[in-house]
Amino acid sequence: MLTPKENLLETLKKDGKPECLCNSYTMFRGIPGDPVFKYIRGNRVRGTNSYDPWGTYILFPDDAPAAVPLVTPENQVIKDVAEWKKYVKIPDLAAHCSQGWEDAIAARDAIDQDKYLTMTVMGTGIFEQLHMLMTFEDTLTNFLLEPEAMHELIDAICEYRLTYMKLIVEHLHPDCIVSHDDWGSKTSLFFSPETWREFFKEPYRKLYDYLHANHVIVMHHGDSFCEPIVEEMAEIVGHGGYGTQAIDSISLPATVQADGPQGIKGTYAGSATVAYTSEPVMASTFNTQIMHDIGISMGEDALRIDGARISGWYGPA
Repeated sequence: MLTPKENLLETLKKDGKPECLCNSYTMFRGIPGDPVFKYIRGNRVRGTNSYDPWGTYILFPDDAPAAVPLVTPENQVIKDVAEWKKYVKIPDLAAHCSQGWEDAIAARDAIDQDKYLTMTVMGTGIFEQLHMLMTFEDTLTNFLLEPEAMHELIDAICEYRLTYMKLIVEHLHPDCIVSHDDWGSKTSLFFSPETWREFFKEPYRKLYDYLHANHVIVMHHGDSFCEPIVEEMAEIVGHGGYGTQAIDSISLPATVQADGPQGIKGTYAGSATVAYTSEPVMASTFNTQIMHDIGISMGEDALRIDGARISGWYGPA
């Protein structure tokens, strides 16, 4: 019987043979007590109100499931984003969090790493940090009204996040980092895909390239409808586009996930591949045998592409 760790890695491998699809986070074990998490979120105590190291007002009522920021026009940290440097004091993580890792290291070492993957969680991503420093309305309108200042502020937050990641990797080197940044609701992003590409894509590429270079699995928690940008997120999180990078420390090979809703794209073959009709037309036939035959044909396309090692396909089920 496979361990949860082995089962996940089999799920990700080309020609892997998992025994089941792992349920939620059952294959991971979190590493508690790291000094950065304590420093930036240690003020969040149930039944209290406080300010975090950025100066954001945090509420944690007794009956609430978690702490929440309260940002109003009166108490927002940034009054004018064009002068954000006047208002923002970026927490010095290196000064406050370079010591005191012993408890977290002991917690990591106590995890059965033959059975589970180790994991840490980094809350408050770049977009979330923006609307914790100014109101949600100001955050969204400033993308349009003050793009230059927003780029500067985002770059500063990105460097702060990179310092955070470096401290985690250098002291704990977890198998996986869960990186939080909620970008929308259940039905849409809070901003256009073009805005995401302009302001967030490259900063996140920079952050995740660092983790990939250090053989850390990236799990991005976006908590939103991300369909308009999902392929680009796969490129960033998967490191290199349409696939996953090899991670030798956990024996995870590189994979190629072919793109193309109407079949395997010929760019993977260096020659022509079959382009099938659209999904609505397929569905309108109500012919399950045809659907089965098309699936077999797509699989044969993937197998005949020499050297590409196609192990997955970005297309509708």
